[in-house]
Amino acid sequence: MTAPLKPQSVGELAAHVSGRVVGNESVLINAVAELGSAGENEIAYVEDEKFFEAAKASRASCLIAPKEFVSLMNGAAPAFIEVAKPKLAFALIAEILHPQKRRQPFIHESAAIAKTADLDLTVFIGPHVSIGDRSRIGAGTRIEAGVTIGDHVSIGRDCVLHPGVVLYDNVTIGDGVILHAGVCVGADGFGYVRGDVSYHKFPQVGTVVIEDDVELGAYTCVDRAALGQTRIGRGTKLDNMVHVGHNCDIGERVVIAAQTGISGSVTIEDDCVIGGQVGFGDHIRVLSGAVIGSKAGILPGKIVRPGVWWGIPIQPLDEYKRLNAHLGHLPEMRKEIKDLKKQLEELRKKD
Repeated sequence: MTAPLKPQSVGELAAHVSGRVVGNESVLINAVAELGSAGENEIAYVEDEKFFEAAKASRASCLIAPKEFVSLMNGAAPAFIEVAKPKLAFALIAEILHPQKRRQPFIHESAAIAKTADLDLTVFIGPHVSIGDRSRIGAGTRIEAGVTIGDHVSIGRDCVLHPGVVLYDNVTIGDGVILHAGVCVGADGFGYVRGDVSYHKFPQVGTVVIEDDVELGAYTCVDRAALGQTRIGRGTKLDNMVHVGHNCDIGERVVIAAQTGISGSVTIEDDCVIGGQVGFGDHIRVLSGAVIGSKAGILPGKIVRPGVWWGIPIQPLDEYKRLNAHLGHLPEMRKEIKDLKKQLEELRKKD
């Protein structure tokens, strides 16, 4: 995010998030901040009772809070914005006060651009960028230093490709996509066939389609399909160092945390939440609404139904918690069994 723009009044910010102002709506806000460090002309949020004391001590000029909390804080701040979801309102306000950096149209002299490439007049192209034959880049898109774009690549409007991104040939990127540093899209999938004495590469001639408003974290890799396409649906967000294997189909509004590895031909339907370091075998289907906890392991071919899942192999959360509770008592149970065996042996000797 850039430095803040001109200050906004509490009233203006409240209107943007459909909130109600309690206190002085003319107070000016120029930045968002943490609850504990916020000061004059800054806004913070509180949505959990355990942060009440910190909120009361806050020096923020405005606090975002749910209705039931505002009355309990007894005017701790000059102004409040009442909303049902304070964290969401805080994020929406941050978009206003700290918008993404904009670049003026520009092409650096060190960029290597194929003559057949089609670039909108409003794009920004940084130093040492390479753009291949017949690739197309839409209006307002920003390509930072050292990005490599292959042949026949399509990139939509208002995208941001941070330094070091690599797009292989024949991939498609929608509008409003953000690719962080080191992202690689379109590398060959991990597909080999065993021969008599060696492995032979299975054809990797498919493509990758990344739909609108997707964000991929730093050093995330999305492999091209062997045949057909690998897809990441609209509005999906992947954290740093996530690997998406060939022919995966990831739906809309999916969230995947860092270091998760997804094998080939996995389908993750819309609105799923995947924790960090989750391992997926191949040909798994995760149904819409499923939540998978961090470090879980999913065996090949499994269907994961809606609900919360955890463990290796995954199981419903309640079962996982029960099993963990039993595991915690294993040392005691082992001692009890040893004692019982000893008592049983003594009884046998008496007989």
